Parts: sequence; structure tokens; C-alpha cells
Amino acid sequence: MVLLPGMDGSGDLFAGFIAALGGQVDAIVVSYPCAPALAYVGLTDYARAQLPRDRPFVLIGESFSGPVAIALAASKPPGLIGLVLCCTFARNPRPLLAPLKPLAGVLPMWSVLTPLIAPFLLGFDAPLVLRKALRAALDKVPPARLRQRLKEVMAVDYTGRAQAISVPVLYLQATRDWIVPASAARLLASLCADWRLVALPGPHLLLQTIPEQAATTVIKFMDPLAMEGNQ
Repeated sequence: MVLLPGMDGSGDLFAGFIAALGGQVDAIVVSYPCAPALAYVGLTDYARAQLPRDRPFVLIGESFSGPVAIALAASKPPGLIGLVLCCTFARNPRPLLAPLKPLAGVLPMWSVLTPLIAPFLLGFDAPLVLRKALRAALDKVPPARLRQRLKEVMAVDYTGRAQAISVPVLYLQATRDWIVPASAARLLASLCADWRLVALPGPHLLLQTIPEQAATTVIKFMDPLAMEGNQ
């Protein structure tokens, strides 16, 4: 399993999900560099260099990294047997905000604002340990990098690449997602040939808030693919 992280890019927030896998799966976490500044194209190339070359694997793209995962899957890398997209998108999930893209470069991204955005990512009843982990992950990223990544989200359109995906796709949808609307999943469903959706009860950061349920769902998707890939 290769995990591509959310907006923070660190991959630190996957710790609970990886623990919930219980050692059943080898997990490779791709951590994006803060420097140099990489757009989606550069992040895709960076992630591609870390894909395993000696065994079958499933790719997981969370939130911000959905377009990276889509681009990688569309390029049909050797060994890829499945794609998991978690609360993510092929193009700007909030198109009405596209005209505000020039303002993204001046938005405040101070860590002191994390308590204000945490409820929209983790839910309003998230435990303190999760809220602290989110702040620690965001504290590692320069505000300029977060602004750049937000601008990437507002400009991306990988619908054509999504149509080129030939492996089975699992989409994990959060029932209480305030960030990525259900329309993002419906669009992907119309583009991907081998598609399945599982809605899980939780906020945007599903892998962090309900790691056990998410891990069980992903393993159930992976197991038959792994058997076929090892034949």
C-alpha cells in the first residue's frame, strides 16, 4: 500500500490508520518536501519515484493528493493493482470558489487558526489527541506552501486522466464531509470504468477519525486484488 497525504503533505496523520491495519499490509507513506515548491505535476513525479517496483501495490490518495493518485494510476505504473480515493476529487470540488484563486495567495495560514478549521476536518467532537496531531502536521508546513497547494486544488482538472484509469477504484466518502461535496464522487463515478463507493460515517479526515472502519474497508477491497496480483 502506498499512501499519499493530504494538504499538510507530511503523512504523519496516517499513523492511526496504519496501526489499524494491524500489520496485515506493508505501508509506504510518501511525504512531500516543503522545498522546492512542487505543483501537482512535480508532486506526481516525486511520488512516482517512491512506488515499489518488485511487488503488486494499491495506491491511496487522500484529499489533496487525489489528483496525484489519479495521474499516477492513469500512467499505469508496473505493479499497480488498485486505487483508493479518499474524500477527494479529479477537479476543483468547489468550482464556485475558482474566481477567488488570486486571493488564495494572501489567505492567512497561521497555525493559531488550526482550532477554527479542525472541526471541519475532524468533526466537532474530535478528541484532543487528534486535534493536536493535526496542528503538529500543519505546523511543519510553511504558510506559503499551504497557499500554493490550495491554488493547485482550485486550478486542477484531471477528469481526462481519470478516464484512463484501468484498475479497480474504491472511493471512500465521508457522510459528514464539509470540504469535498458528494458531487466530486459522482463525477469520478462517471469517469472510472471499474468503480465502487463506500460511504462511511465521519468527517473529511476519515482515515484519521475512524481508522478501524477505514482499514477494514480498504483491506476488503485489497484482498482479492492481491490474490490476483500474486498469481
